[in-house]
Amino acid sequence: MTETILVIGSNGQIGSELVEKLREDYGSNRVIASDVREADADTKARGPFIQMDALDSKQVFDAVKKNNVTQIYMLAAMLSATAEQKIKLAWKLNMDGLLNFLDIAKEEKLKLFWPSSIAVFGPTTPRRNTPQHTIMEPSTVYGISKLAGERWCEYYFQKYGVDVRSLRYPGLISWKTLPGGGTTDYAIDIFHEAVKNKSYECFLEADTMLPMMYMEDALRATISLMDVDASKVKVRSSYNLAAMSFTPEMLATEIQKHIPDFTCTYKPDIRQQYADSWPQRIDDGEARADWGWSHDYDLSHMTEDMLMHIQQTVVH
Repeated sequence: MTETILVIGSNGQIGSELVEKLREDYGSNRVIASDVREADADTKARGPFIQMDALDSKQVFDAVKKNNVTQIYMLAAMLSATAEQKIKLAWKLNMDGLLNFLDIAKEEKLKLFWPSSIAVFGPTTPRRNTPQHTIMEPSTVYGISKLAGERWCEYYFQKYGVDVRSLRYPGLISWKTLPGGGTTDYAIDIFHEAVKNKSYECFLEADTMLPMMYMEDALRATISLMDVDASKVKVRSSYNLAAMSFTPEMLATEIQKHIPDFTCTYKPDIRQQYADSWPQRIDDGEARADWGWSHDYDLSHMTEDMLMHIQQTVVH
C-alpha cells in the first residue's frame, strides 16, 4: 500500500527535520506538512502544506479523509518551560490534541506516532538507569500532560486496537533549528553562542547530568519505530530512548577542544528545578531488544558535527 503521511506541528524543532527525512524516504508528495502557523514560501515549495489547528477535530478529520492519510505524526505540543507559564493552554493543546488524533486513528485505522518525554519522570523516579516501568510522579505541567498522554495511548491500543507508537525523547540537539523553550535547550544554544561570541551563560548548574540525543539519531529512531512490524512493538505507552548523558560542564569542555578560548559561566534559573526532577541516565534496553534500536552519535561525534554545521551557516 502506498503510504500518505501527515505531520502535525511541522514548523517545530522535530517536525521540520522529520518532514525533510520522510520526504527523502517516501517522496515529497506523499508527506503532508501541517502547522497552526503558516509556512514560508520556501517550505511550501518543497511539498504539500496545510495550515491547520490540531485542536480543530473537524478540520483535521476532513484533511485526513481528503488526502487518504495512512500515517500521522502528531508533534504539536507546548514544551516544559513555556507550559509552566501557560498551564491551561498547555494542557488543552497537549491533551485534547492527542485525543483528537487517537479518535481519528481509531475511526480511520491509521498508524499514529505521538512523542512523550523524559519529563514523565519525577523526583521520586530512580535517576540512574531509569527503567522502562518505574515510579512516575512528574512535577511539571508538561510532564503531567505527557504521562496522561501515555496512559491514553495504552488505553486506545488495549480498548480499540489503535496502532499508536511513542518514544520518550531525551533532550534533542540539532543545528538546524533554534531552541524552542525546553529545559534541555541549553545544549543547542551553547553551540551557537560558542561560534558567535565564544562565551555562554548557562541556565543550569555545571554538574546537571541529563539524557541527550542528537537529532539524527532521534529521527532515525522515530521512523524505525513507525516502520517496524506491529508485532514487535511491545510497549504501547511509550518507549524509553537513550543515546548519551552529559553535564553542561562536560559539553563546554568538549567544545573547548575545537574552540580553545570558549568560556562558559553558570546562572541557574527556574529550569534547574525541572532538570533536578528528571533522570540522569535512561535504560532503553526494551527499545533495543524489541525493534533493534541503537544510537550512532556520542558526545564527541555530536559536538564535532554541530560545530561544523553552525560554523558553515555563520560563514554563509
